[in-house]
Amino acid sequence: MRLCDNKMRLSGKVAMPLQNRVDPFGDIHAVPDRGLFTGNRGIIHDPATKTLLKKRWSTKAWIICECEFQGRRREVMGAHNNPRGGVGWTELFFLDEVTALAAGHRPCFYCRRAAAADFIARFGEAFGISDPKAPELDSRLHAERLAPGGKDWHVSWDVFKKLPDGVMVFQGERPFAKRKGKLRAWTFWGWGDAWHFFDLAAHDLWLITPPATVAALKAGYKPVWHPSIDRPLTRSRA
Repeated sequence: MRLCDNKMRLSGKVAMPLQNRVDPFGDIHAVPDRGLFTGNRGIIHDPATKTLLKKRWSTKAWIICECEFQGRRREVMGAHNNPRGGVGWTELFFLDEVTALAAGHRPCFYCRRAAAADFIARFGEAFGISDPKAPELDSRLHAERLAPGGKDWHVSWDVFKKLPDGVMVFQGERPFAKRKGKLRAWTFWGWGDAWHFFDLAAHDLWLITPPATVAALKAGYKPVWHPSIDRPLTRSRA
C-alpha cells in the first residue's frame, strides 16, 4: 500500500494539507507532515470534497497501519479505496506508534500482523485473558479513549514511577511521553525537550494513553518511536 496525494488542490496551484493528522489526544488536524504510520477509524470523510464528516469514528476498531504494504496504491480520502468498490476507510496519520497508541489506536491484524498479535497477547497477559479477541480489546479501548470521552486519570509521582516507556501524559494542552525516566515533549514533527517529572509537577499531570494500552506496554509491548526521540537534545531539563 502506497499513499498518494495528501493535499486538497484549489484554484489549480494552491495546495492545502488534508485534515488527517492525529495528535495524542485523538483529535484530527490539517498539517503537512504525515509521520511514520497511517491508520483508520472507519469511513469518516466525504470523498467528493476530501473533508471530514462531523463524526470522528464509525467503528470501535481504531487501527494503526503501515504506510506502504505489498505495493498497493491508495488515494488519500479517495472514493474507490475498497477493492469491492466504494470508500474503504479514511486514512489518518500519526507521528509514530507511541502517538497512535496514546490516541487509542492499536496495531492492524492485516498489514501489521506480528505487532497486532504481540499487542493483544500482552493485553491478555496483563488482564489474565487466555485467548483475547480483537473486538474485546476494541470495546475496552473505546471506553478508555479520551476522544470519545474517556476518564482523565491523575498521574502522581508514585504512579509515574511505575509507568512503562511509551506512555503519554499531558499538562494543560501539552503532551509528553515517558522515555528513560524523563518526559519528552511531543510535536507533530517530532520529539522535543526532555523534562523531569518535578519540572512539570507544579501543575497536575494526566494520563492520555488508555489504561488497557498502558497495561500492554507494561507487559512488554515495544512501540515504534519516531527517530527524533534519539536526536541530541539542544535543551534538557534535569
